[in-house]
Amino acid sequence: MRFQIRRAINNIYLAYSLDDHRIYTARIKGKVMKKDEAEYNPVAVGDIAVGEPYSETEALIVSIEDRRSAFRRWNTKKEMNQTISANQDRTAIVVSPSSPPFRPRFLDRAIASSAGAEILIVVNKADEGLEDMKESIDLYSSLGFRIIAASSKTGEGIEELKKILSGSVTAFVGQSGVGKSTLINTLLDAGQRTGEISWKYNRGRHTTNHALYIEKDSIAIIDTPGVREIEVPFEDPHLLSEAFPELHDVHCQYSGCLHHGEDGCSVPLLVEEGKVNSERYESYLRMLCAIEERTPFYLRNRRK
Repeated sequence: MRFQIRRAINNIYLAYSLDDHRIYTARIKGKVMKKDEAEYNPVAVGDIAVGEPYSETEALIVSIEDRRSAFRRWNTKKEMNQTISANQDRTAIVVSPSSPPFRPRFLDRAIASSAGAEILIVVNKADEGLEDMKESIDLYSSLGFRIIAASSKTGEGIEELKKILSGSVTAFVGQSGVGKSTLINTLLDAGQRTGEISWKYNRGRHTTNHALYIEKDSIAIIDTPGVREIEVPFEDPHLLSEAFPELHDVHCQYSGCLHHGEDGCSVPLLVEEGKVNSERYESYLRMLCAIEERTPFYLRNRRK
């Protein structure tokens, strides 16, 4: 039987059966799942799991199907990748103009932590004013990122956002305090109609401390916990440039160039000429440095 994971807390999963359309409480069979890559959590919200029920309400998970997309971050305490959401069509990164203040480097790290999904930048709390963000909005738009301004307070952008989300699965991520959960409540009309989806919204008082799969009508959302910081998940530093469209077509003297000023690297000159944004390049270099400073995988295992 195939299940879609809709909530994950302490290795206990809420799993929706794609076969009999019932909800099961599920656990991993044997408590350990064999995977090609060591991860902090082997099963994430949005995963498609394979397993079998052993009662009318309980099931065991034996494997996870390959993910087509994921939002992952580096778990600094455990020194391994942690998948926050899986199999979404889109990752909506929610930011705000002033409360909390917009942080471009957080946005860059969030973009770099999403793989295989369309990126949507949602500027929430647009009623606070977007004047100070205009330059950043223009920059990310010029790089090909889709941006929408929205406000639960005024209703700005809500209908347009509903149209974008309709018929797809979207993972919402963002800093603590950007109003992500309030925005989701507005999109799903949950503020007035919590009875229908009370189990998904913790009985109507929704504060996200773990990822939740929420759906209503044609909109499906994976709501993830707000965070203060995100560390990019890659082990291979060459993968980082995939999150920077401005670096895709740069031709350097040597293949495999990491674009941090090696002999024959073209990027520093492009920055000097204004063809690559200097702040974005600095953001790239900081992430690259963080990845390169991590303890190699084989040494982590030996040390533990």
